[in-house]
Amino acid sequence: MRILIVEDEEKLARNVAKVLRKHLDAAVDISTDGQDGCHMAMSEPYDAILLDLMLPKKDGLSILQELRKQNISTPVLIMTARDGTENVIAGLNAGSDDYLTKPFDMAELVARIRALLRRSYSQPTPSIRVGELTIDLNSRQARTRDDYMQLRPLEFALLEYLALRVGSLVSKEEILEHLYDFNAENFSNVVEVHISRLRKELQRLENPCTIHTVRGMGYRLEPTP
Repeated sequence: MRILIVEDEEKLARNVAKVLRKHLDAAVDISTDGQDGCHMAMSEPYDAILLDLMLPKKDGLSILQELRKQNISTPVLIMTARDGTENVIAGLNAGSDDYLTKPFDMAELVARIRALLRRSYSQPTPSIRVGELTIDLNSRQARTRDDYMQLRPLEFALLEYLALRVGSLVSKEEILEHLYDFNAENFSNVVEVHISRLRKELQRLENPCTIHTVRGMGYRLEPTP
């Protein structure tokens, strides 16, 4: 998953990014002013946006209104020091999906982001079943009845993304956009390498589900017949 943080308190933004990378295996981008953050939010395919209200150059409420005006439906969680009811209502009416008042507990933030991501993919529970494979989004583990897949964080993130779109064709470009942030060093064959690793692990577990390659188009995760 790829998440954007628009927050002018740089220390807070870095701390939140560190937590999201650790607990969600997320790719995270940070913007410290509203104008730049708005441009990033409108030009990149983020899975969630964490948005402060009081920002230099462009305030968070204006960013949110502009996103929704452009029919960008990315889930937005407002992070704000404003704890008045009017500000919360204004954010919700403008199209935010959730909010947290500073200071907040990082564990609560992670839980709320997980819930937003599940809802955006119509996945009400933290556990996805694909064939005989169960993917636990909270524990970051994938297992059959008898064994667990041995996956690195980025491999699990790829499996999670394919599972959330089970049965749908996912292009290589989509995978790169959703699994890597701006600072990542991407190589031309990195997706193929991770897909190969996932297939080897699935084969070791007697193929509880299958990753199909659609030549020139992408990949599709489906239950094994």
